[in-house]
Amino acid sequence: MPKYRFNNIDNVSTDKTLKQFRQWREERRRKIKDYSFAVPFHTADVEFLHGNREETTVTWIGHSTFLIQYLGLNMVTDPVWAERMALSRRLARPGIPIQDVPPLDVILLSHSHYDHMHINSLRKLYSAKTQLIVPSGLKSKMIRKGFHNCVELNWWEHITVGGVRISFVPAQHWTRRTLTDTNTSHWGGYVLESEKHLPGHGGIPQNDKDSGTEEPVPPTLYFVGDTGYFRGFKDIGERFDIDVTLMPIGAYEPEWFMTSQHVTPEEALQGFLDTGSELMVPMHYGTFKLADDTPKEALDRLEAERRRLGIAKERIRVLGHGEMLRIENRKIKTGSLT
Repeated sequence: MPKYRFNNIDNVSTDKTLKQFRQWREERRRKIKDYSFAVPFHTADVEFLHGNREETTVTWIGHSTFLIQYLGLNMVTDPVWAERMALSRRLARPGIPIQDVPPLDVILLSHSHYDHMHINSLRKLYSAKTQLIVPSGLKSKMIRKGFHNCVELNWWEHITVGGVRISFVPAQHWTRRTLTDTNTSHWGGYVLESEKHLPGHGGIPQNDKDSGTEEPVPPTLYFVGDTGYFRGFKDIGERFDIDVTLMPIGAYEPEWFMTSQHVTPEEALQGFLDTGSELMVPMHYGTFKLADDTPKEALDRLEAERRRLGIAKERIRVLGHGEMLRIENRKIKTGSLT
């Protein structure tokens, strides 16, 4: 029986020919790149992270790996603590040593590529109490690997864990781990929301509705995963009231080769605007040499485009490895409700 293969929105193809791979290899030989710039390293406040159960925080480990603390849950996205990726050594050490990561409630996998799903890292982080959430088509593989507390989601499906609604949303990408499993599992991103504050799920407490008090509402977070630029950014922005977007900006060169699967820094900013998000945190750069762009080039292009578009500087928060972003709750007037 033939294997089911997943597709992108509008059936956008990311397939490349052997001729195109050879062309990229020839171009790469002629390029001279400066890798002297390194993403700044911040010593993580491990004691705070282990004790925090109240604040929403995002700490960048590197590449697409974040420790997210949300409504008392500890979550990690695309856990990769590997020292090398194929033949390339890691450009910078992880922002938090893996042994210092707080016990995890949830692990989110955006797709099965090796730079987003590292089995040895997963084994060190996972426990029987950890909920592993993966795209459709990947659950059976993870169970065979020993990760039994695993659920898979299709695009637009959600699961609620500890009061957090976790929705799996589209991306434009592809997957493969072996020669025969291309696109047999899906790819995407995740949106985190407070279940309590969603319409039809209790909404905003109204016991003080005449007093004009303010009810804190946890921010909505969007972890994009790995993607090319696509109309899905607008669809996601229309479905969710997003506050913070964790957006990839690297592995885009050569653009003629990468365009369908990885956004450029300019496309990343456009995708950010499409979502209607308030704050963007760049990721997917500065950790592994996956393409021909450098971390400095990605950040320089991001800054130039931010200025061209007139986006306020404070709306783009560039983190260092190990740096923690504390995200304030929203405030809405309960007294205005009827």
